[in-house]
Amino acid sequence: MSEQPPEASLHTRLCDLLGCEVPVLLAGMGGVSRWELAAAVANAGGYGILGMVRESPDLIAKEVTALRAATDRPFAVNLIPAATEPQLLEAQITRCLDLGVSAFSLFWDVMPDVVARLKNAGGLVLHQVGTVAAARMAEDAGADVIIAQGIEAGGHVHGRSPAFGLAERILSETDLPVVVSGGITTGEGLVAALAIGASGVQCGTAFLATEESFAHPYHKSRLVAATGEDTVLTDVFVLNWPKGAAVRVISNSVTDGLQGNFMGHDPATLPRETIAHDDDQPRLRFSTDSPLRTTTGDLEVMALFAGQGAGTIQDIPPAAKRLADMTAQARRILQGAAPNDRKATP
Repeated sequence: MSEQPPEASLHTRLCDLLGCEVPVLLAGMGGVSRWELAAAVANAGGYGILGMVRESPDLIAKEVTALRAATDRPFAVNLIPAATEPQLLEAQITRCLDLGVSAFSLFWDVMPDVVARLKNAGGLVLHQVGTVAAARMAEDAGADVIIAQGIEAGGHVHGRSPAFGLAERILSETDLPVVVSGGITTGEGLVAALAIGASGVQCGTAFLATEESFAHPYHKSRLVAATGEDTVLTDVFVLNWPKGAAVRVISNSVTDGLQGNFMGHDPATLPRETIAHDDDQPRLRFSTDSPLRTTTGDLEVMALFAGQGAGTIQDIPPAAKRLADMTAQARRILQGAAPNDRKATP
């Protein structure tokens, strides 16, 4: 009998740095990446990130405590300094440090003082960026990992470059681990990222449509039914964020009503109309809030975040199965690679 070739390795230096088994990060999706999803990804060998943008310190404490009860794997907390009121941001950081949180995922404008504070407290900092200039700023500020987000990504999109092109340009300028984010939902995408020299990938859309995701079932069902061509990049869902902050969403009656004028919406001129609630919290038309398990109201008009990889999402499995399928496909591809292509294997 012929011997089976050894299983292809997906282990990269990012795994060593973050303490995960495979270089697949859960995107810190606000509202969606709660403890249940982060724990599921971490326990399956990936890296969990709690999405805590603009959440109260008490909720952060509750989520961190629940996550630690569900897994002993490392994780990060996602904060967005530029989109958070300074007093709340200070309270968030203080609570995280008091809780012993040791890793942070940051996004949007680079705020060097925030990065420095987290580093001085002994924290590990992953910074998601949309431009090469922002990557330089994040590295200069002390970031440990750069996440290169492309225009294909769902949710808030900072840059306008394709993910792989941006990652390649950043890789040419830094020795830090670089993670590719945007439209990646399969093992093929993971292998492609490793092939250009990236250390891993970050996935949001792939994990939004899982059992543990805190997204509303309506959002998940719309994602399963959608293709990448059904998504649009627009800044009409901008309330609660700075002017010009664009998001990629599944098209709905709101985006259809724009008649192709997707950009250039000023939050100061948009009406404040309550269209849904999360418990007793009103949710406004044109806000960045997406429908969660706890949301009731007119869900169709809310921001239904999804990336251009949506067309590959056909079901709503446990997060562990989504990750296992992705990594199994990646290993099969690497296993069948020609000898000259084996450099893609870390």
